[in-house]
Amino acid sequence: MTTMLWMTLPYVAFTSFLLGHLWRYRNDQFGWTTRSSQIYESRLLRLGSPLFHFGMLGVIGGHVLGVLIPESWTAAIGVSEHLYHLVAVSAGTVAGVAVIAGIAILLYRRLTVPAVRQATTTNDKVMYALLAGALITGLLNTVGSNLLWGRHNYRETVSPWFRSLFTLHPEPDLMVGTPWTFQAHGLIVLTLIGLWPYTRLVHMFSAPLGYLVRPYVVYRSKEHNAADKRRYARAWDSPVIPPTRTR
Repeated sequence: MTTMLWMTLPYVAFTSFLLGHLWRYRNDQFGWTTRSSQIYESRLLRLGSPLFHFGMLGVIGGHVLGVLIPESWTAAIGVSEHLYHLVAVSAGTVAGVAVIAGIAILLYRRLTVPAVRQATTTNDKVMYALLAGALITGLLNTVGSNLLWGRHNYRETVSPWFRSLFTLHPEPDLMVGTPWTFQAHGLIVLTLIGLWPYTRLVHMFSAPLGYLVRPYVVYRSKEHNAADKRRYARAWDSPVIPPTRTR
């Protein structure tokens, strides 16, 4: 069971993540979208969406620092264990609360606005359930294991286990005996990673970076076509310049 949960399942999830995005891009580019429901309701969306998205940036940054960067690296640059956990708990709690508040508002909007509720698919419901589960268990790990019921140093268990998956020398035994909240968080996140390409979360890889370098849209006023007597002159027609007399 240990091998299946902490070695086989991660590789299945990673494979689904990579191949699923390739398949989706090649076969469903028109479905590669957030399926925005802003047209139905915007007041709650303006509040919940920034909380969720900006909070997620903090959550992802915290995971990169705590899971992907070894403890020996932070110690080498003079970051003590006490300072690391102080920053992790404070910043992680703020980011986690922001994300949970954001997704709570978005879920409330989904449930209470009829048009948005009708546009919600079964796929969306599964995605929201997994996101909520990952966020709640993640916040329990940040707050609970550090402040409430005894600290568990995940940088000696969860972090090296996760990194070992990418070295192709997995160490599933590291997850044995970790608190149930860490195990639940890991399993939920792996499931979410595996299902990611088949949900609206693919929009994460479609940031509109082109807007930074695209040219301005040029608008021409009607005065340029003043000599054109047609009622509905085409905007792309060249301006009509009246002829000039020469001697």
